[in-house]
Amino acid sequence: MTAHTAPAFKASDYKSDIKPVWCPGCGDYHVLLSVTRALAELGRRPEDVACISGIGCSSRIPAYVNCYGFHGVHGRSLPIGTGLKVARPDLTVLVAGGDGDGFSIGGNHFQHACRRNIDITYIVMDNRVYGMTKGQPSPTTEPDWDSALSPGGTGLSPFHPLVIALASGANFVARTFSGDPNRTTEVLVEAIKHPGFSFVQILSPCVTFRPDERGWKDVVHTAAVEETDDPARAARRIMTDDGFNIGILYRGNRAPYKLTGREATSDTDQLGEMFAI
Repeated sequence: MTAHTAPAFKASDYKSDIKPVWCPGCGDYHVLLSVTRALAELGRRPEDVACISGIGCSSRIPAYVNCYGFHGVHGRSLPIGTGLKVARPDLTVLVAGGDGDGFSIGGNHFQHACRRNIDITYIVMDNRVYGMTKGQPSPTTEPDWDSALSPGGTGLSPFHPLVIALASGANFVARTFSGDPNRTTEVLVEAIKHPGFSFVQILSPCVTFRPDERGWKDVVHTAAVEETDDPARAARRIMTDDGFNIGILYRGNRAPYKLTGREATSDTDQLGEMFAI
């Protein structure tokens, strides 16, 4: 019998010394836990991982993870992450953000990142509200959500990120719930391992500005239909989705983007020569 071999890393190896400052009860705490657990399960060395983010509560993630990190400007995390992966294909690149950062000002970058299919993992903590800027409706907010900032609701159809991701060419599409860190960890492991652009929407309640979202734990459910590699079947399934199906929805087989014509370089002197006048 082969003796059990302890994993090379533990989740705690990926936690930085910076204490998270999210509101008590925020779902992002469990997302952070799931990210560190996934990296430990995959055995990626901290120095071989980079976490990129934009602006928002969820975008604090790079500060709390022990790896390379970059805190970008609002909505611009994906071009930074894709550029990094092209320049350093040896790195495991995670991009983290929220529904406001990713689907509003960053919406165009989201679509084209899916289309390019570069081998990165995009993790969006969706709470259907702008939490850091005090509760404005976001692109995924329900049209009838009544609040002091939008009395009676916006009346606007919400953005459907899974539909957009699939239609734009994402190679892996999934949804999880922050309140189920074990399932979220499993999905993140699969997303990071899968070649190409992986998109994981994580329903992560904002207990401060959306206390009604505490009830999500009672309505999320495992998708009744198995994952598929057929975009047409996935489209039919996603278009009839109730917004709370949890699991891997689509696992495609499109080859990820690769450099052509020359090898990527991380040598700063060589990069400087390319731009010399």
